[in-house]
Amino acid sequence: MKPSRLEKAITVLNARQMKPAEMSHIGDIDPRALLLVTVVYLVAMLSVPLQRTDMIIWFAAYPIISAPLAHIAYERLFRNSLYVLPILIFIVIFNPIYDRFPAFSIFGITINSGWISFFSIIIRGLLATQALLLLIRVAGFNELCDALRRLGCPGIISTQLLMVYRYLSVLLQEALTMQHARQARSYGKNSFKASMWGPFVGQLLLRTIERSRRINMAMKARGFKGSLSASPDTHWATADTVYCLVWIPVFIALRFLDVSSMLLTLFAYRQ
Repeated sequence: MKPSRLEKAITVLNARQMKPAEMSHIGDIDPRALLLVTVVYLVAMLSVPLQRTDMIIWFAAYPIISAPLAHIAYERLFRNSLYVLPILIFIVIFNPIYDRFPAFSIFGITINSGWISFFSIIIRGLLATQALLLLIRVAGFNELCDALRRLGCPGIISTQLLMVYRYLSVLLQEALTMQHARQARSYGKNSFKASMWGPFVGQLLLRTIERSRRINMAMKARGFKGSLSASPDTHWATADTVYCLVWIPVFIALRFLDVSSMLLTLFAYRQ
C-alpha cells in the first residue's frame, strides 16, 4: 500500500532529527560552523537593498555548491523550497500595485519598482529556505539545537525549539490516526463536506493537547527539569575553521561589492 502524505511527513521529520547515516563531504563539519555560516549568509543576503536583484542572484552560489557536497541534488532542494512560494507570493502580491515608480524599460516596456521588489523578495525567500533546509539536512535538528546552546543561546530557547520540532510528529501522528478512522468509516468516499473540517481540526487539537500532557507527565516522572541532556561535546577542528574562512568572506564580499558591475566593467575593458 502506498504511504500517505502524513506518513511521508512523519518519516521525514524523524529522519531529520539526527545527522544522516551516509557520509558527505561536509558531514564532518561541526554544527556550530554550519550554523555560523548559515547565519552570516542569511544576514548578508537579506540586508541587500530590495532593488538590487542582481546582487541577490549571486547568493544562489551557496546552495548550488553546497548541495552536491552534502550529497543532495540541488533540483530536489529547489523543489522542496517551492513549498514556501505561495506564502511569499501572498506577502508581496500588492507590491506592483502600490509601488509604480518606473525603474527601467526593456523593449519599450516600463518595469516599475514594485515588480523588482516582488521578484527580489521571492528570490530571497527561496534562497533562505534552501539554506535552512541544507543546515537541517547536514547537521540534524538535534545537533543544531545543541549548537545553539554551545554558542551561548539561552537553554530555554534551544529546548523549546527542539520540543516544538518533536511535537510536530505527535501532531501528525494524531492526524494520521484520525485519518485512518475517517477512511474506515467513509464507505469509499474520497471527499467530505466543508462543515466536517471544523470538528476535525478541533478534535485534532484536543487529542494533541491530551497526548502532549501525557508525554509531559512521563518526562517529569523520569526526571525532566526543563532542559534536555546535551550530546557528547565535539571539538572544533581545523576543517571547521577553514569552512568558515572560505564562506564567510565570500558572503561579505557579495554583500558589499557589486560583482555584476565589476564583471561587466572587466569584460568591456578586455573588449
